[in-house]
Amino acid sequence: MLKKVLKISAIVIVVFVAALFAIPYFFKDQIKAKIAEAINESVDAKVSFKDADLSLFKNFPNATVGIEKLVIINKAPFEGDTLVSLGELNLKMSVKELFKGKDEPLSIQGISSTNGLINIIFNKDGVGNFDIALKDQKEDKKDEASKPLSLKIQNYKIENFTFRYIDQGSKIKMVIDSLNHEGTGDFTNSKLDLTTKSTAKVSLDMDKMNYMKDVKLTLDAVLGIDLDQSKYTFKENKALINQLPLEFDGFIQMAENKQIYDLKFKTPTSSFTNFLGLIPSAYASSLEGVKTTGDFTVNGFAKGELTETTVPKFNIEIASNNASFQYPNLPKSVQNIVIDTKIINETGILNDTYVNLDKLSFRIDQDVFNAKANIKNITVNPIVDAALKGTINLANLSKAYPIKMDKPLAGILKADVTTNFDMASVEKSQYENIKNAGTMSLSGFKYTDENNKSMNISTALVEFNPSKINLKQFDATTGKSDISINGVLENFYGFMFKKQELKGNFNMSSNQLAVDDFMTAGEPAKEETKTAAKPAEAMKIPAFLNCTLNAKATTVLYDNLKLKDVSGKLLIKDEKATLENFKTSIFGGTIGLTGAVSTKEKVPTFDMNLGFNQVDIAQTFTQLDMMKKIAPIAGIINGKLNSTIKLNGNLDAKELTPDLKSISGDLLGQLLSTTVNANNSTLLNSLSSNVKFLNLNNLNLNDLKMALTFDNGKVNVKPFDIKYQDIKATIGGTHGFDQTMNYTIKFDVPAKYLGTEANNLIAKLSPADAAKLENIPINASLTGNFSNPKISTDMKTAVSNLTTQLVNQQKEKLTQKGTAALTDLINKNTKAKDTTQAAKTEKEQKTQEVTKKANDLLNGLFKKKNP
Repeated sequence: MLKKVLKISAIVIVVFVAALFAIPYFFKDQIKAKIAEAINESVDAKVSFKDADLSLFKNFPNATVGIEKLVIINKAPFEGDTLVSLGELNLKMSVKELFKGKDEPLSIQGISSTNGLINIIFNKDGVGNFDIALKDQKEDKKDEASKPLSLKIQNYKIENFTFRYIDQGSKIKMVIDSLNHEGTGDFTNSKLDLTTKSTAKVSLDMDKMNYMKDVKLTLDAVLGIDLDQSKYTFKENKALINQLPLEFDGFIQMAENKQIYDLKFKTPTSSFTNFLGLIPSAYASSLEGVKTTGDFTVNGFAKGELTETTVPKFNIEIASNNASFQYPNLPKSVQNIVIDTKIINETGILNDTYVNLDKLSFRIDQDVFNAKANIKNITVNPIVDAALKGTINLANLSKAYPIKMDKPLAGILKADVTTNFDMASVEKSQYENIKNAGTMSLSGFKYTDENNKSMNISTALVEFNPSKINLKQFDATTGKSDISINGVLENFYGFMFKKQELKGNFNMSSNQLAVDDFMTAGEPAKEETKTAAKPAEAMKIPAFLNCTLNAKATTVLYDNLKLKDVSGKLLIKDEKATLENFKTSIFGGTIGLTGAVSTKEKVPTFDMNLGFNQVDIAQTFTQLDMMKKIAPIAGIINGKLNSTIKLNGNLDAKELTPDLKSISGDLLGQLLSTTVNANNSTLLNSLSSNVKFLNLNNLNLNDLKMALTFDNGKVNVKPFDIKYQDIKATIGGTHGFDQTMNYTIKFDVPAKYLGTEANNLIAKLSPADAAKLENIPINASLTGNFSNPKISTDMKTAVSNLTTQLVNQQKEKLTQKGTAALTDLINKNTKAKDTTQAAKTEKEQKTQEVTKKANDLLNGLFKKKNP
C-alpha cells in the first residue's frame, strides 16, 4: 500500500513540475497580447520590447511576467529621444490571473526592474517629453474593468537606474545615477504606510556651473501615503548626504499643475563630525577616532508651491563657530574653523535665490586662511563677489587631514585676491564690467608623482587684473630640465564657468630641456594579480586651448638627440598644434621646421616641412629613424647635406608617433664634400664583388643632386647620374620602409676598364680604331633587401656587345685589305688566284682570335677566377 502511495505521489509531483514548465508556453502569447494592448491604449510613442516571458518559479506560488529590453522613444517634438529604457521588467501576479478571459484585466501585485534609464527633458518652450499619454478625441473613458492591466501593488523594486532631468530653458541638468530603490506597502488601500530604502549618486549643473558631482545619497524612510489626496508625509526617516546625517519632517502633495511642499530638515546632532561627513568619499577618510570641538549644523525648510513659474520658498543655513578637528595618528589639527553660509529664496522666484558665504576661516599652526563670497541672480545672469586672503603651508595639509597621496606636498601658497563679475560680461568679454585685483604666489613647491618624477617650483607669481591674469614669474625644475615661463591668460572666467576657450600668450626659456621629463609612463600591470594594464587613452590636444608659446632653449634632449640653440613658436587652437620658425643646431649644421599636428579627427594627422642645412649625412641618416627609413644607405656617406623635405601622414593615436605606412611626401637633396665608406655597407660590398671595375670607396658624390618621393610605405628614387672617373652610372628604383628594394644601375663603361687583356688588345689597335670603340652598356639589378641584397647583371649582353664591336672592326679592316689586294691583282695581274683565298683564311683566323679574347676578357671581368 505504501509503495502505491509513494508511486502516486511521485507521479503527482512530476506532473506538477511538468505543469510549471508547460503552463508558461500555453499562456505566453496571451500575456504578450495583454502587454501590447496595454501599451498601445496608453501612450503616443514608439514602444518596443525584445520578448515577454512567463515564469512560475521566480515568485512561486505567484506567476511572474518578464519583459526584456523595453524601450520608449519619443515622437515630435522630441523625435528620436529615449524616454524610458528598461533592461528587464518583471510583473508579479497571482496564478489565477492567467485563467482570466480576454476582456478581464490582469491584477499586478508587484513590479521590479533592472538596468533602467529615465530621461526627462523640457525644451526651451517648456514642453516636457514625458507627456506621451494618448489624447481621447471623443472623451470616451473606459471602465477600470475594461483595462488590460490593473495595478494592485504590494511591493516594487528598481536596481541600477539612471534618472536624467534636463531643462533647456533654465539650463539645469540633474543626473541621479546608480539609483537603487525599493518599497513595500498595500496600494489596494487608499491610505497606507510605504517602507522605502534608497541609494543614489547625484550630480547637478546649472548654466554650465557644477554644484554637485556624484554626491552619495541614502534614504531609509516610512512614508505615509494618502492616494486620494496624492499626499506623501515623512514619518520615520534617516538620510545621509555622503556621511552627513539629516532628518526630514513634513509632506509633499501632488495637485493639478503644481506640487505643494511643507518640509523641514536638520542634522540630528550638532557635532562638527557632521561637516567631515559632508566631504565626498573620494577625498574622505574614516571618522572613527577623530577628535572634534565646536559645532556644525544644517537647518532648513522649503514651503510653497512648485509650478512652471514658481518654486517653494526656502532657507538653508550651514553654520559652525570656532570648531576644530584632529585625526588620529596625524600630528597637526585644524583650528578656529568658522563657517557661516546661507542659501535663501524669499519670493518663490528661482532667480531671486542668493548664496551668502559670509565667512569661511581656518588655521593650521600660524597660517590663517579666510574666504567669503556672495552669489545672486543665479538663473538669469549670476553675479559673483568673492575674496580670498591667507597663507597655507602645503606640507601641513597631509599632516592635518588624511589626503590620499603617494608623496607629500611642500610649498607655501599665499593669496590676496578679490573678484566681482557677472556671467553676461564674461560671455561677451566685457572686461570693463569685471573687477579683479590681487596676487597669488607659490614658493618652494615640491611634488613627486607615482613614477617618482618630481616637479620643483621655486617661484610662481600670478597677478590678477580685470581683463587678464598675468603669470609674472614661473621658475621650475624637473629631472634634468629647467624652465622659466611668463605670459598672460585671457578669458579665464569664461573658461572656468562657461566652458569657453582658454586664451593665452606665453614665453618660455630653458638652459636644458629633457623631453622625457615631461612624459608620463603608463601604469604597469601588477604581476601578482596578473591583470592586464589599463589600455592607454588616445592623446588629444585640448579643444579649449587657444594659446601661443614662444620658446627658446640652449639645449633640448630628445631620445638620443642633443639639439642646441632651439627656438620657435607653437600655436595651439582647435585641437591643432602649429609649429612656426622652429630652428635648431644639430649634426654639425642646422634644421628648420614648420608644420602642424591635429588630433581633431579620430586618426591624428601631421603635415611638416623640414629644411636641412650643412648637416652631417651619416649622423642624420643613422640617428633620425624616419630619415633612416627614407634613405637607409645614406648612413655610409661622409659629408654634408642640404635638403628640403615635405611630408604628411597619420599618427598613432596613443603615442602621436608617425604611422610609416601612411606617410607621403618628397625630398630634394644636395650632397656636399662627400666620400663613401663602402666597407660598412653589405649592399655596396655585394655590388663591388659583382662589378669588379668599381672601387666604391673612391666614389665622389660631391654636389650630387637627387629627388625622391614616398607614399604608402614606398620610396621612389627618380633616376640620377653619377660619374666614377669616366664611367657614367644612372641609378633609379624603389625601396620600402620595410627595407625591401628594387633598383637598377645602368653603367656606361669604356672598354679600357675591362682589364689587362682588354688593354693589351686595345693597344694593338691603332689610335683611330681604339677611338672608334663605343662604351659598353652594363645593367645591374639590385633586389632583396639592404641587409641581404641580390645582385644580377646582363653579362652575356655585354660580352656580345664588345665582341660585335671588335669583330666588326676587324672585319672592316680585313675587308679593306682584301679589297686592296684584289684590286691590285686585277689591275696589275701579277699575283695568283689564291691571293683572295689566303686573305679570306687570314680574316677568319683573326676573327676567331678576337672573339676568343673578348669572351675571355668579359668572363674574367664578371666572374671570380678559380683559385
